[in-house]
Amino acid sequence: MAQHGGPQQRIFSPIRTALHRFAFILLIVSCFALMLLGKADTVLIERIRGAAVDLVSPFMNLASRPAASIDDVTNRIESFASLYEENLRLHEENRELLAWQQVARNLTYENSRLRELSHYANPPSQHEVSARVIADMGGAFAHSMMISAGTRDGVLKGQAVLSDEGLIGRVADAGYQASRVLLITDINSRIPVMIESSRDRAFLSGDNTDRPLLTFLTADATVAPGDRVLTSGHGGAFPPGIPVGVVSSVSENAVRVAPLFRRHQVEYLRVVNYGLAGILKDPDALHNMPHLDQGNATSDNNLPTGVGVGPVPAEPDMAEPPTFSSSPAATPDARP
Repeated sequence: MAQHGGPQQRIFSPIRTALHRFAFILLIVSCFALMLLGKADTVLIERIRGAAVDLVSPFMNLASRPAASIDDVTNRIESFASLYEENLRLHEENRELLAWQQVARNLTYENSRLRELSHYANPPSQHEVSARVIADMGGAFAHSMMISAGTRDGVLKGQAVLSDEGLIGRVADAGYQASRVLLITDINSRIPVMIESSRDRAFLSGDNTDRPLLTFLTADATVAPGDRVLTSGHGGAFPPGIPVGVVSSVSENAVRVAPLFRRHQVEYLRVVNYGLAGILKDPDALHNMPHLDQGNATSDNNLPTGVGVGPVPAEPDMAEPPTFSSSPAATPDARP
């Protein structure tokens, strides 16, 4: 065996040494040759590349199937492990929902009966106008927005402006095509509110921060972080029950509320006409509205009544007061 392998080793050993010595140079030359061939005949290279992909893809598909199967089996095992817990949770939620459904039915029936007994008058239907925010006019000293709806759309000064979550502000100025909305965080904003849990009344006062203050709270008011804040309906500016925010912090000096909107993420708003008259009570402010005729003091009864906007009642003509004479003869019933 040693003699038989000796001549072969002497023949192939120089070849193997030469290949090891010039392998790097051969690879570089091969790369340049392929590059030149690709520049010279791109169609041929594309065909070779496509044929190589077609040749390799079946093997790659076979190699990937075990991995995909293992992933599928692993996901199924994990889903089976959590299926029991999810089933228990759904059963518990279903039981709670059925209980709440029965409570809701009882309350609905009781509410309808009480309304019939008390002859409850439903509030007037509200009118809504959807608008897009076209500019954020706020800064360090003012929090306001401009919306793409004006008096031509039925938007009037004082109407409530709502987002998807709750109250965002009110219409401060109404033009023909656009309006300016004063946010509840502005320093000029004052809104009568109440705490949902304790029904304590207060004012939501803006201070040009993201967390307005609760002012004029009574000394025995019960307020805790997490309590919802709603409009109270006092003053006739807004109807009661509109969500305003959530109490974020309570300290000895201040109670702050987190609004239900993010100022820089608001895109669309709703201007709601509740038919209330609580903000605009000055006739001069009503005469400045674009719908009203500036030449006379009468108002158009066809105008939609908004928050604080309504037809101005005409003042009755007062008759001249009667004049009485100081002499006894002037009055027939006078006695000496």
